[in-house]
Amino acid sequence: MKENNPLVCVIDDESEIQESLSFLLRSVGLKAQAFSSAQEFLTNPPLEPPGCLVVDVQLPGISGLDLQQELARSNAQIPIIFVTGHGDIPTSVRAIKAGAIEFLTKPVNDEDLLRAIGQAINFDNQIGHSRIQSAQKLPYPDDDLPSEITFSGIVGRSAALRRMLKDVDTIAPTSATILICGETGTGKELIVDAIHQRSRRNGKPLVRVNCSSIPKELFESEFFGHVKGSFTGAIRDRLGRFEAAEGGTLFLDEVGEIPLQLQSKLLRVLQEKSYERVGEERMRHADVRIIAATNRDLKKGVAEGRFREDLYYRLNVFQLKVAPLRDRLEDIPLLAKHFVESSVKEFRCPKPRLTEAGIKALQGYDWPGNIRELRNVIERTVIFAQGGAMDFDVPAFGSSVDLTSLAPRDVDETEPGYLTDTEIRRREHQNLFAVLEKAGWKVKGAGGAAELLGVSPTTLFARMQKIGLKRPASTQNAWNR
Repeated sequence: MKENNPLVCVIDDESEIQESLSFLLRSVGLKAQAFSSAQEFLTNPPLEPPGCLVVDVQLPGISGLDLQQELARSNAQIPIIFVTGHGDIPTSVRAIKAGAIEFLTKPVNDEDLLRAIGQAINFDNQIGHSRIQSAQKLPYPDDDLPSEITFSGIVGRSAALRRMLKDVDTIAPTSATILICGETGTGKELIVDAIHQRSRRNGKPLVRVNCSSIPKELFESEFFGHVKGSFTGAIRDRLGRFEAAEGGTLFLDEVGEIPLQLQSKLLRVLQEKSYERVGEERMRHADVRIIAATNRDLKKGVAEGRFREDLYYRLNVFQLKVAPLRDRLEDIPLLAKHFVESSVKEFRCPKPRLTEAGIKALQGYDWPGNIRELRNVIERTVIFAQGGAMDFDVPAFGSSVDLTSLAPRDVDETEPGYLTDTEIRRREHQNLFAVLEKAGWKVKGAGGAAELLGVSPTTLFARMQKIGLKRPASTQNAWNR
């Protein structure tokens, strides 16, 4: 930044803030020019094009958002960093959607502001015509989109998917916190991958945390790390997830599962952007972008007292809603083809034929397990088809019948009046597999397979071990969340 010595314009109606920010910018080798209003900036513009603007949202006369819109209309593509003392979430969403680089809350941390300015200037110099700039234009009609989308492993062409991916392209280059909402099995983890790959943090780590799997007594250690001897069993220093994700992205999956009494600890680091390892007094800065995901209704959780309202608004700066598969039926043919090809490679079996009747059968089912369930059905059918036509025995849309069969039964086969030991074991395996699929392979906790079966988690683990039932590797990768 010192070599280019770009100009940064500060637009704020408080003279103390103008002076302090101008001093900060000049101390790191940047040019600084202050304006007390948006009107002053527009009527007496700087002599040279600014590298970026630091703008207060609440300005007298023309607001910061109005200035943003005015610059967009005049095609002045200047990166903007918004600063506000109000922490207004709807305003931040509007700003980010319209192309703001960052949205910071007063009092602004100097490191956070300088980092955002560096990213803005870098972004402006290297990319020029960026996705943020294109987001300032009127949205183009769906007809102008490609008929098929392959986006970081995400396959489909439905209008719901296109709208969501356009939002991903808009929000990914910023550092805004994102909350991804959607049912289990809709592919939230792939959305996270797409955001990280399209962000300016893509050269840094993407660290994933399954919040439901962390014991409450280890929460602080898992997130913030600990030093040797800080508690029984702490035999060495350990990095926390925030430190492991430094400079990159931290993905908090199943964030709605964090116990209420522990949510304040996460809120604190999100607010202050700093933390301490357990047993250490040194304060560490958290330079991470937060993406959270949930299949729960967090707003309902707030109303019921199960989720902190302040944490909800911290996470919900920008919300992405992933549509369930029943609302994306036109994507099923492409997904089916994609999963057939990947299954053939993985299982090294003959490639079967997808038929029109088979696709219609798939489109006639409501897929409560979403894309994960579709993938599992495709994989099983690929194996049993032995290179022939794929015949999907799925229930009609809205049916309560479960897809629990692991193998097709001969239509001419008569049911015996008893069950052999082999058949008993097969049915037990079949039933456990079905309930684990329904629970997303979550064994313990609310909605877990043990709760659905009415047994203890230890009993279920013992049964799984006895029959050798393990989670298929394929369900741990694509479309896992």
